[in-house]
Amino acid sequence: MTQTKAITDAITTLTDVENRFGFIRIEDEEFFPEWCEELPTITETEKENLDVLRRRYIYHRADGNLLEGTVMLLLVSPLLALAGFYDSPFRIKAEESVNLLVDDGEEVLRGRIDVLVLQNKLWVMVLESKKTTLSVFTALPQALAYLMANPNPNLPVFGMVTNGDDILFIKVVQGDKPQYDLSRVFAPFTSAKELYIVLQILKKFGQLVTSTNLC
Repeated sequence: MTQTKAITDAITTLTDVENRFGFIRIEDEEFFPEWCEELPTITETEKENLDVLRRRYIYHRADGNLLEGTVMLLLVSPLLALAGFYDSPFRIKAEESVNLLVDDGEEVLRGRIDVLVLQNKLWVMVLESKKTTLSVFTALPQALAYLMANPNPNLPVFGMVTNGDDILFIKVVQGDKPQYDLSRVFAPFTSAKELYIVLQILKKFGQLVTSTNLC
């Protein structure tokens, strides 16, 4: 009999997600160059907008820890807008439900993706956020599980996890054996330049999907 479990209950550690899906981390710069090579430039106006975003975040963060919804409102949503993901040809879906079959269909894992950015039926990015009291790595196992629900497993898919203070990017390639790797951790709370690079990376992901480079 098929069992149904919540992803948040079944996947809590990297060991969980690696064992259930056979994930292998590829620590090779050639596997995930998209976060650090040939990044698009951003304009002075975009930098000014990011500076405002950062000041606003720091202002609210100074009063204490922020809940997940506040992180989404103050940081994530403005970043996605600046990156162009709210405009054509992209679509945004929030709290998107996913079902994953594991153990040869003996188990169903269900969950909800915080934010899903897609272009036609190709997933551009899955975003998972946590409140500021939790490490950014807390969201990593669940984000990897969600990325496995990509309807185009023959193409790479990107993820972003954040707790507001830190931001981490993920790349997953399924193939015969699911593989993933991570960017370095960006800390916009400590430097405006960190947020500039985050926007450049988001723009790069968007460019890849709308070009032939990802196909």
